[in-house]
Amino acid sequence: MATVRTARTAWQGNLLDGSGEVTFASSGIGQFPVSWPARSEEPNGRTSPEELIAGAHSACFSMALSHGLAGAGTPPTKLDVQAEVTFQPGTGITGIHLTVVGEVPGLDEAGFVKAAEDAKANCPVSKALAGTTITLSAKLA
Repeated sequence: MATVRTARTAWQGNLLDGSGEVTFASSGIGQFPVSWPARSEEPNGRTSPEELIAGAHSACFSMALSHGLAGAGTPPTKLDVQAEVTFQPGTGITGIHLTVVGEVPGLDEAGFVKAAEDAKANCPVSKALAGTTITLSAKLA
């Protein structure tokens, strides 16, 4: 059965001077301020579309890798995943870099890297972002 998740943004003003607030309506986890300066300069307590994408990608990749490892008989004890989304004003998102450090009993480094590459290629967020270059660094702790 398909699920639908909803977020809304209320924006006021123009791009450079305006601001908005993203509301995570499905989960009710909160409202988060957004602005152009937070996107193109320093965050200063505000989020950006790129940070939201990074959160979605790191969570999705973690789930996909955990599932793949468990399915291969080597469930992870711990996965620490970071997603870095690079945004260039005037160009857009220019790349995403995933970094994962894992604790996986019974698995060697090569097997872990292979599983991580598979998760990178097949997690639903990676697939949704297929038009963007996605790179990966993976290693065991």
